[in-house]
Amino acid sequence: MTHLMKFLRIILVTQLVLWFVPASAQQEALLGSWQLVNHTSCLEGVAEEDGDETELRREMRAQTPPAGQVVTFRPKAKAEQSTRILTSSRASTTRKFLYRYNGELLLILDKKSQTITDSYLVERLTADSLIVSNRRRPCETRIFVKIDPSRSN
Repeated sequence: MTHLMKFLRIILVTQLVLWFVPASAQQEALLGSWQLVNHTSCLEGVAEEDGDETELRREMRAQTPPAGQVVTFRPKAKAEQSTRILTSSRASTTRKFLYRYNGELLLILDKKSQTITDSYLVERLTADSLIVSNRRRPCETRIFVKIDPSRSN
């Protein structure tokens, strides 16, 4: 019985380490600056019924900022964004946040309390593209492309 308990304890510790400590290759792939190129909302999946709804959707899309929306993932689980892209904070001055990435989930954490504010399923992560969907609303998807660090702004 004691051998079984030791074995189960080792498995549990291993799982916790794998969950909370991202693999270096996964972490390296996420690091850098990403520009939002497409954001689909849950409203886009709803069939258009009349002109009023079409007009409302146009107005909502027009409210998105015209400037490039960029999120930068840095080492040590620190990140920042040019505008609110991933964090749901209402404050417009809040631009820095913490994150955790385990290869499947991207967790957005509050900088002070380190509580999870949002979570995203990483559908695709390559050297030049990142596609995430909101875990609570899978119909909400964000597509990012990696910004070349040698490119001047």
